[in-house]
Amino acid sequence: MGLKSFFSKDKKDSLDKGLEKSKQNFFTKLNKAVIGKSTVDAAVLDELEEVLITSDVGVETTVKIIDRIEERVASDKYLNTSELNQILREEIAGLLSENNTKDLVDFNLPKVDGPYVILVVGVNGVGKTTTIGKLASQFKALGKRVVLGAADTFRAAAVDQLIMWGDRVGVPVVSKGMNTDPAAVAFETAKRGKEENADVVIIDTAGRLHTKVNLMNELSKIKNVVQKFIPEAPHDVMLVLDGSTGQNAFIQAREFTKATEVSSLAVTKLDGTAKGGVVIGISDQFKIPVKYIGVGEKVEDLQVFNKTEFVDSFFKN
Repeated sequence: MGLKSFFSKDKKDSLDKGLEKSKQNFFTKLNKAVIGKSTVDAAVLDELEEVLITSDVGVETTVKIIDRIEERVASDKYLNTSELNQILREEIAGLLSENNTKDLVDFNLPKVDGPYVILVVGVNGVGKTTTIGKLASQFKALGKRVVLGAADTFRAAAVDQLIMWGDRVGVPVVSKGMNTDPAAVAFETAKRGKEENADVVIIDTAGRLHTKVNLMNELSKIKNVVQKFIPEAPHDVMLVLDGSTGQNAFIQAREFTKATEVSSLAVTKLDGTAKGGVVIGISDQFKIPVKYIGVGEKVEDLQVFNKTEFVDSFFKN
């Protein structure tokens, strides 16, 4: 399936709408920074640096972007401020394309021996369980057999919410209730996924970043029991981050990546915030693929992240 057919008009409209607050916030600040200036000088670059940092792009990524623009200013002494929008767009797109992470084309997963197992981690309140439910719905719509595991057993709401999503989507949920051993739930989920010849097994885990040691031990136990049935599992450890928390999402990404081998990211709640720049910084700094972004309430508003389409929507006039 080609990129154009994958990114339908509805998906693109949803992405544009979801990033509207972030875009307005960014360009309001940018326009103030260049008002009355005709060329990009040191003062404009200082203002631009502040715009990027206060738009939650992150300090390290901001410095990279400013350095790149300074190089262009040095080679073209009379760079016009009216060109700044296009230059920023090009440099951010370039930065994201260099981070060695490939965009998914759609919700199809790599072929593996047995079910494709996704362990989902993230603190409470980031939209973790909702993301799992939306993923299950989209996988099922592609004709895949899905099994969910409610192994975030420290919070009754997480277990109940996943069961509710299972009922809504029409996929089985393995649950042992609250305050049970998460590894026991993961064991039963992997077993059922294997026995029922599922295509995808998604296990909800670790709803709190208690201590790094506890988290590491818990996830190690889960991995070990899952591997009894599916030796190559997990195929993906996905960290869910709430985009509306801005810099706090960076902190969570740093803590979780120290505690376990995170292999992909999902950034949620971008539609309700002006902090969409956080996706740019996280994608650049952690060199972990952002696989999915949440840009609205509907199931289809959990979208596969595409760097080109994201930058296009962010800078759309």
